[in-house]
Amino acid sequence: MGYGLVWFKRDLRLQDHAALSEAAKNGPVRCIYVVEPQLWLEPGAALQHFEFIRESLADLDEALGLLGGSIEIHQGEMTEVLSRIWQELPFDRLYSHEETGNSFTYGRDLQVASWCKAHQIRWTEYAQFGVVRGLKNRNLWQRAWEKHMASPVHNLPKVSFLKQASPPFHMVAPAHLEHDPPMRQRGGRNLALSTLHSFLNARSLGYRGGISSPLSAPKACSRLSAYLAYGCISMREVVQATRKQLTLLPPEAAKQRAGLNAFSSRLYWHCHFIQKLESEPEIEWQNMHRGYDGLREQDFNTAYFDALKAGRTGWPMVDACVVMLRETGWVNFRMRAMLVSISAYPLWLHWRPVGEWLATQFLDYEPGIHWSQLQMQSGTTGINTTRVYNPVKQAQDHDPNGLFVRRWLPALQRVPDEWLFQPWQMPQHVQESSGLMVGKQIAQPVVDLAEATREAKNRLYARRHDPEVKAAKKEVIEKHASRKNLSARKRREPKTAESNQLAFDF
Repeated sequence: MGYGLVWFKRDLRLQDHAALSEAAKNGPVRCIYVVEPQLWLEPGAALQHFEFIRESLADLDEALGLLGGSIEIHQGEMTEVLSRIWQELPFDRLYSHEETGNSFTYGRDLQVASWCKAHQIRWTEYAQFGVVRGLKNRNLWQRAWEKHMASPVHNLPKVSFLKQASPPFHMVAPAHLEHDPPMRQRGGRNLALSTLHSFLNARSLGYRGGISSPLSAPKACSRLSAYLAYGCISMREVVQATRKQLTLLPPEAAKQRAGLNAFSSRLYWHCHFIQKLESEPEIEWQNMHRGYDGLREQDFNTAYFDALKAGRTGWPMVDACVVMLRETGWVNFRMRAMLVSISAYPLWLHWRPVGEWLATQFLDYEPGIHWSQLQMQSGTTGINTTRVYNPVKQAQDHDPNGLFVRRWLPALQRVPDEWLFQPWQMPQHVQESSGLMVGKQIAQPVVDLAEATREAKNRLYARRHDPEVKAAKKEVIEKHASRKNLSARKRREPKTAESNQLAFDF
């Protein structure tokens, strides 16, 4: 008699795990995770991602141990690993969740499908989010999402684990990986649950109004994005727990109710954006609207990009956000949108290299959300309202007392408030008395903000008003635009400032 091999990927949990639950109903089970060398050579891979996964797998292995099982860690390209396992002890069924990843995981899954067919292995995949594989008509998506989220959570049945000698849990990061922020979130199911609990029961009170400022957002946001990205908790669990909490709130808890309703909306949009990459994998590397091809590609300024990555643009709010990312692996949605806006407009950088860098900086990097959002903020979808962020205004609006900027750029501690967000305008004697010389402790702005932004807008709008570009917009709408409240929104994505960046984080 054969057994079922359960392949864990970005679904590092036992609860609401359809692949494991179904495998357990059909005989003995063996659980594996594979460290794929080629995957970790992808440009968006970082040490923080590996360590978060390692922590989550250690937590998973401990939970499996209480049931008499374990998670086996294998290393190698996926089909090579499957061949080794099959030769040592043949299995006849492979179970996993579907994955909307990057082009590498898409190609790898095609190879796994061919391998299974050649070895007469039945490979069954299950939906991970409210994302529909092979979706033919976007009009059908919202109903499918609601059906998935309303379905009962998979409770793990009694599992018969394959009895065999298994080495102790051990994972070593590839030597080439870099960037593991000292203050990042740690992985694991237990931390995911405690984070969800604290948000639903307390922190959601500050969600509305608190998620825009980088000062309040670390507590006001749910902070579940990394746990959802690696499947420590399922989207369905979060949706159902949120809806249940809403039913338990007393009438006087209006502020918390508003926060949880806004959060619920963002959970919907999370899957909406991932569906875009599922339906059109090419948007990872090519413009969603092909009429924008050639807009920025030939003008990429490496010096500007290096300044952005180093936190040396000269705009304190931008540079402070880069430092926070470097130290924590997280910054709130509005500041992420500002970083992309700065790169796309005044710096006029193409979204692909910027996206590869930001993928390494975001602990919660989720390909389906990431690439859709990079294109939306860069103006290459052709269907979204153009949003260009002024970093001085963002600082004035969301860090009026300079607490955020001064925390992450301590060289600005003694700069008077009136010069804090535009230090390049400080007179020489103020620079000297503040102990901060522009061009040394903080960079001169890499470009004139107003002039560069104005030129960028003109170039984008000229392309947008081209008759051929306008004519091709309909096809993008049909394939990717949301159908939620379609008539009211005139077939556009959400128009509010918060909604237009909502899927970067929660």
